[in-house]
Amino acid sequence: MNILLAFTAFIFAYILGSIPTAVWAGMIFRGIDLREHGSGNAGAANAIRVLGWKIGLPVLIIDMSKGWLAAMLPVFFSLADPGTALITNLQIGTGLTAILGHIFPVFARFRGGKGVATASGVILAIHPLLTLSCFGVFLIVLLITRIVSVSSMSAGIAFPILLFALFDTPSLMFKLFSILVAVALFVTHRENIKRLLKGEEKKFFGKKS
Repeated sequence: MNILLAFTAFIFAYILGSIPTAVWAGMIFRGIDLREHGSGNAGAANAIRVLGWKIGLPVLIIDMSKGWLAAMLPVFFSLADPGTALITNLQIGTGLTAILGHIFPVFARFRGGKGVATASGVILAIHPLLTLSCFGVFLIVLLITRIVSVSSMSAGIAFPILLFALFDTPSLMFKLFSILVAVALFVTHRENIKRLLKGEEKKFFGKKS
């Protein structure tokens, strides 16, 4: 494996993740810092809530694309043979780097989003069918609760459960990654959990919960 090329892939991954799509969209189209409005999160869900679907949906697509492209860099750079545990492990590494870039973006004073959309893009690049299954869980819970945070955490829990129960992977790191994502979603949503316990969490559509 070309170490210099691998290092370049990780640098690119962080830069991709650091693109603060929601923050820039708020400033360009509404002249506001999205982090000061709605849920205060610099992510796609808050962009849709505050800026509307026409602006928020492209933000979602771009944030997912950041994760997908970052996770595909090892493949594009031919850092390892396709289908091996090594290529999957490298994809997880660049994907995690992009997620960290989204949460701590160098282009937005290290105040980013929770990384849900970007993580979805990473998982989509590595395991498309598993991603669709988790997205199904997200949609079902969203339709029932109308709360994005609950839906995101539910999809996060479903990720390792579905992977271990229904799917398979040659990479032990991917299995550990699935557990890490589930735990990380709860950590990054700790303020949402506090609001949920108080009955103050905003619903994605409709009135407050």
